[in-house]
This record gives sequence, structure tokens and C-alpha cells, in this order.
Amino acid sequence: MDAPPAIDSGLTPPPIKGTAALAHRAYGTAGLDELLAFIGRRAVTEDAAAALVLDSATAHALRFRHKSARALQAQALDRARVFRVESAAGARPLRVLAVMAPGDLMVNTPLDFITAHLDVRLDLLFVVPGQPLPASVPEHDVAFFAVSESDPAALRRLAPLFRAWPRPALNDPARVLRLTRDMVAAAFADVPGILAPRLVAVSRAELALGCDYPAVVRPVGSHAGRDCALLDGPAALADYLAATDGERFFVANFIDYRGADGLFRKYRIVFIDGRPFVCHMAASEHWMVHYLNAGMAESADKRALEAQAFAEFDTGFAHRHRGALSAIHAWAGLVYHQIDCAEAPDGRLLLFEVDTAAIVHTMDSADVFPYKPPQMQRVIRAFGDMLVQRAAGASAAA
Repeated sequence: MDAPPAIDSGLTPPPIKGTAALAHRAYGTAGLDELLAFIGRRAVTEDAAAALVLDSATAHALRFRHKSARALQAQALDRARVFRVESAAGARPLRVLAVMAPGDLMVNTPLDFITAHLDVRLDLLFVVPGQPLPASVPEHDVAFFAVSESDPAALRRLAPLFRAWPRPALNDPARVLRLTRDMVAAAFADVPGILAPRLVAVSRAELALGCDYPAVVRPVGSHAGRDCALLDGPAALADYLAATDGERFFVANFIDYRGADGLFRKYRIVFIDGRPFVCHMAASEHWMVHYLNAGMAESADKRALEAQAFAEFDTGFAHRHRGALSAIHAWAGLVYHQIDCAEAPDGRLLLFEVDTAAIVHTMDSADVFPYKPPQMQRVIRAFGDMLVQRAAGASAAA
């Protein structure tokens, strides 16, 4: 079992731009060359070179060059394991250490999208498979274990380290391990007020034998709708298997959750110390709703629906589903997590996913989405308050 590294108050990790700073530019259509130019700086030490390569890896990932991103990240982590995200933090910021795993952008909680707006100094500690932890880490007020359910091996390694950590530690990896789609579906199969679609994990050979239709199928480990499909019969299944890689798949029964206006509405809700906050509500004509492909920026009518959902969330959605939301948070047992959900035709909360790696951000244009900045500031303030309380030793489930 790993022992926590020594805490060195004099240790200053090499600075990186970080995922949030690069993502804001990528979201604004910056290409790879522009991202690399933004990173561009001279590396005069081995640690500085590692920071430069790590930022370059993130830039490649944001422009969907995943193979080169993985190679660059591995190079960076061969040279250094601890980095500091550049920020405008004050003279006495709250010091946060994020414990992370190597991997793509969905592997870790993207904390810098939030901490960039707080008086926080954010350091990143990467725990590399098969390698020992670094001998020391910077002094910090709170450690946030940021690895998501997509890396179960890392979570199993980190669970005992979480319990032994010498500073307040948040988001127990042992609890994050339970957030797989099949475990979430099983946990809420019979909870009043919640509809969790029946879901099983099967092998490719088992799936080839058929399933109950209509069914939603995706490879195990798939996120953001990658290779996710709605199948209506054996022919569609055969076509899907011919076009899709993978040896294990999640199969769920399809719930038609369209509203009376024919639109599918999906909510992303973040829980901070048990309190739910809406982060977006996407309305789409398609059953598989993702904010970026729902046409929200192009439709004033859809934005009006989202603005209304924001304005009425505390007294409307959250009030109607207060029992369900409370049950989900109690089961998760984490100070910070998210859910993707909707409302089922029978009025229950339709639960799609419980996760810790969704991006909570301020990248949307305030001109197009004027109702978003005030809401996101509420989320950011609540997260900052939670960090301060936990750093001070407040007692609650972490």
C-alpha cells in the first residue's frame, strides 16, 4: 500500500496553463497551432519541460488528437508528477491538491474550470500506474481525490491512501468506484420517485444473441455518446456490431421521455455538499441529448425553456424531486458529484448517470445565454464555500 508523500512547504511545482485555460480557447474555435502558441514558453529546467509537454498533451486532446495526446502525457509524467495550475490567486489562497490519474479528459474531475474563479491555488498530483508516488507534495489545505469511475484500478489504489491522507480529503475513491452505469441502475431500480432504466453489461457474443427492443447500447467505458445507439430490432443490432469495436457493452431499455411539445429535455445537476444546482437543461428533438448538439445556441425558443428551467429549478424541479435527489446524494456519499437526468412520463426522476467528471464551466457566451453567468456564479461560490469549510475540518460525508 502507498504511504502519503511527505508535505514540503517549500516545494514549488512547475506551472501549467491547465485544461480550463486551454479549453476556453478551444471552445472559441482556436486550432491546435493557436493552442500551442498560447502555451509557448521556454523550458529552462527538466520540470518546466515536463509542464510544457503536459500542456501540449492537453492541447492535442482538445483537438481530438488522442494518440499524440497520450504519448505526450506519458512523456511529461516520466519527467514530473506534480504541477501547479497558473492562476491569479492572492497572497494567501486556499491551497488545494488534486490527486489525479493519467488518461483522457474524462478521467479526472476538471477542477480548474471552477477554481480559476476562486482564490485557490490548485496543484495536481498524478498517480501513475506501476510507479511509486513522488517523495513529497506541496503544502495544502485540502486534498481532492479527482479520479472518476472510468479508472477503477486507480481508484482501488487510491482508496487506502484517501483514508491515510494527513490533510482533509474529499471524494472517497471507494465511493467513486460505485458510479458505473450498471451499479447506478441496480442501486436505484426500486427507489421511490426514481426511474433508472434497467441496464446490464454483456459480452459481444451475448449481445449478438439479441436483446429486448427498443434498447440503448453503448460500449462499456463509453462517454459523451460515443458509439451509443438506439436499436429497434435484430437488423439494427447486426449493423451496430459490424460498425462498433469493443468486447463488452451496456444494454438498457429505452424510455421515451419526450414532453408534450415533442422535445427531449435533459438536465445536468451538480451536488455540492448535498445541495443540488442546475448547470444546464438541453432540449432536443433527438433522444440522445448532448448540449453541444441540441441546437441551444441556434434556438431562442430552446434558450427560453432553459432560462425558465433555471429560474424555477429550486421551487420547481428540485422541489418535485427532492426525495429522489436526496436519495441519490445519500447513496453517492460525495461532497461533489453530478447527475444527468430527465423527467419520466409518469413524473419520476429519470436517472441516466451519476458521475464526478462532468465539466462545470463558464464558457458559454453571456450575450447568447444571459441567464447562465448568475447561475454558474452560484455554483462556483458554493464550491468555494465547501472547500473553505472542509479545509477548516467541518464534519460530513466526504
